[in-house]
Amino acid sequence: MKRNVFTGLIALVFLVACNKEKTVVKSIQNYNATMQEKGYHFGDKINLPAEVTDNIETISISFGDNQSNSLVIDPHYFTLGENNVTFSMKLKNDKLVNQDATINVFASKPEQNLLYEQIAEYPHDPKNFVQGFQLEGDVVYESDGQHGESRMLKYRLGSTNPLQQATQAQEFFSEGCTIVGDKVYQLTWQNRKGFIYNKNTLKLEGEFSYPSAMTEGWGLTYDGKNLIAADGTSTLYFLDVNNPNKVIKKIGVAGSQMAYDQINELEYHKGFIYANVWQQPIVLKIDPSKGEVVGRYDFSDYVSIHTKGADDVLNGIAFKGDHMLVTGKNWPKIYEVRLK
Repeated sequence: MKRNVFTGLIALVFLVACNKEKTVVKSIQNYNATMQEKGYHFGDKINLPAEVTDNIETISISFGDNQSNSLVIDPHYFTLGENNVTFSMKLKNDKLVNQDATINVFASKPEQNLLYEQIAEYPHDPKNFVQGFQLEGDVVYESDGQHGESRMLKYRLGSTNPLQQATQAQEFFSEGCTIVGDKVYQLTWQNRKGFIYNKNTLKLEGEFSYPSAMTEGWGLTYDGKNLIAADGTSTLYFLDVNNPNKVIKKIGVAGSQMAYDQINELEYHKGFIYANVWQQPIVLKIDPSKGEVVGRYDFSDYVSIHTKGADDVLNGIAFKGDHMLVTGKNWPKIYEVRLK
């Protein structure tokens, strides 16, 4: 009889311990789901619910190779945008429990709604599925996508006739491009490969692989020191221009109320990164030091004219002096606007 009682007590203790573990895990999952949309700001504290804190002895947050015992959103550990972390908890029964989470950190200041004024428009070949877009002098350098139609080409602004072009094999889907000195760098979407061309002739001079941290190849620009690449998430990667497989640093892109996912075509101009967001009518102005979105340009008027489906979206940013050029996939126009 005593053995049965003892066995029953052990089973009861085990059941209680399991229930507490389930309570902790479920509570932290629910809390994280709620806070993922609401987000945090630097200096905020992660206020875990009592169902968690009453049942644990210690908790820490792991960021890959780094770890913090603080529940404060510290810029030493967190970046703007999405932060994938693991909560490591020691329960009061000494059991260790891990729970993965995504913590969104937003900027402290609201992004400005920036204004512009159209001053000119130019023809654009509506067959061109624009993925990368840059102007040097009066020559447009454009990367066009789609399997079997991908290419790098150049033409004079105001004309649609290519001066030179380099086509890719059927397997490649071209993405962003940027000029670096006398070279043009071009990404591909899912082939984990980029191309390097002679800027004057568009003769292929080299290839490179992009880093494993990037899920795909989307946008590309150059800040005078590093390549800056987008992979369709809210993260921008600063890459060594001499070895684009090497990540120098990365930043998350966020405004005051959201992390901007699906960052696409990029352009660097006078200390800021300009980026469009896939399938949205906006261009973001981003502080490259921390990823904060300081302003947004709304090009809904152009999008309402040219976007009729899921593909023909805004996707081209270049600068003509201090004026911005904007276009889109399969758009028949390039618009020149003066930024106010």
